This record gives sequence, C-alpha cells and structure tokens, in this order.
Amino acid sequence: MSNIIEITDFSAPELDVYARFSEVQLLNREYPEKGIFIAESPKVIERALDAGYEPVSCLIEKKHIDGEGKCILDKIGDIPVYTSEFDVLTQLTGFKLTRGMLCAMKRKRLPEITEVCENATRIAVLEDVMNPTNVGAIFRSAAALGMDAVLLTPACSNPLYRRAVRVSMGTVFQIPWTIMGENGYEKIRKLGFKTAAMALKDDTLSLRDPMISECKKLAIVLGTEGDGLSAETIADCDFTVKIPMTHGVDSLNVAAASAVAFYELGNNEK
Repeated sequence: MSNIIEITDFSAPELDVYARFSEVQLLNREYPEKGIFIAESPKVIERALDAGYEPVSCLIEKKHIDGEGKCILDKIGDIPVYTSEFDVLTQLTGFKLTRGMLCAMKRKRLPEITEVCENATRIAVLEDVMNPTNVGAIFRSAAALGMDAVLLTPACSNPLYRRAVRVSMGTVFQIPWTIMGENGYEKIRKLGFKTAAMALKDDTLSLRDPMISECKKLAIVLGTEGDGLSAETIADCDFTVKIPMTHGVDSLNVAAASAVAFYELGNNEK
C-alpha cells in the first residue's frame, strides 16, 4: 500500500530533493555511493527499478495515482509518495513533469572498468561530453545500436542527471557504464581493445574499413561538443575515423555522430 502524502508546505525538507537541491548536490561527488538521482516518467522509473535501483520517495501528479503511475506505486512499497495537482508540482520543481511523476533513487557504487568491459567487444568512450542531453542521446543510441558498454571521463555530464536519464529513455539503466579514472585508456588497451578516435581530420579511415570493422575488440572514442577530442587523445588512439559529409556540412552533433558510428561498428545485424 502506497504512503500517499498531500503536499501542503513547499518548504518541507523532505521535498528538497525535488525543489531545492542541484544535480551536483544530489550527485555527492565526495561520496558517490551516497548520492541520489531523479528518474522522470513511469517508463524510466520502471527501468531503474528493474535494474535494481532503490527508491527513496516519489512525486506524482494526483491524476496519475490511479493512472499511468499506478504500476510504479504498486512496486515501490511504503516509501513516501508526495502528490498535488499539476500546477502545484510545476511551481515546486520549476519544470513540467513528464508523465506527471518523479522518483528519487539511491545511486549505486560505480564499477571498475574491468567489470564493465570484461565481456564486451564494442564500447563507447566519451571524452568531456558536457551536455546532459547529448549524454542521454548517446546512451540511447549505444543501447539500441550494439554497444556493450559506455565509459566517460570525469568531466562528462553524469549519466544519472535527470535530463540525461530522461533523454536516454532509461537506457542508462540497461547498458553498463562507469567513469574512467587515471590511466583509463591504458586499462582499455590491457583488456585487448583497439581505439578509434572520431575526429575531423584528413588522414582518417572509413568506418567501413576492415581494419576498423573487423577489430575483435573496439573502443569508439567521441569528444566534447565544439572542440572534439584533444590532440593528445587522437595521437594516442590506434585509428582515426571520420564520417564523410556533403553539402558543405563540416560536422555533426556528437550525439548524431555517435549514432552513425554505432550503427556501422556496433554488434547489430548488418
């Protein structure tokens, strides 16, 4: 039976996670395993629950209690479920809820690179991709187009930021990922991966070149919005690849470029 609580006081401390805490505060960089994230919409929340994430509380529009949110409420036991009308929740959170439901959930311990990649043959590496929308879109493409795992440098937007989770449609809970620490690329190589840098350079290989497509273990490395990969990273990678373009277009958004690369190189049916 759900513990439904009518919202009567915006300043109640139990609502801080929805109304006043920033993403960085929720993340808790000093102790990530004690951090919290916000999942938005019943489908995304359900995927998080199925992946074993523990709910802390929910925020739900009244009309969804016996509607789209009912299946979630049936799963989460007696944790607090705060509710009010749509306009009140919009005023509280500062944005319009997707499908009228949010859920605060505990983060898990970040796995080591070896845990994430030990059974993988195709991985994506994101270097300093700072827009949560792009991170979420890349995860969705990675899950759909045959990537086995995603690795991110520390400067990337966190995959469990609310917007990244929502844009990914919850696929951040379905594909293994972790943050790369010191010597991350070295660890990848020790696991047998060749690295292919996506870069706007002339001396590049085609995505369909057998040297790339027939690699038993391949890491596709994508860089930050605007500047792309650092010169040092490009130099350290085994290959450099570029998507050919027409009509004078010189580049694609990193999320769009990732989808092209994952389709060509992922573990999907050709």
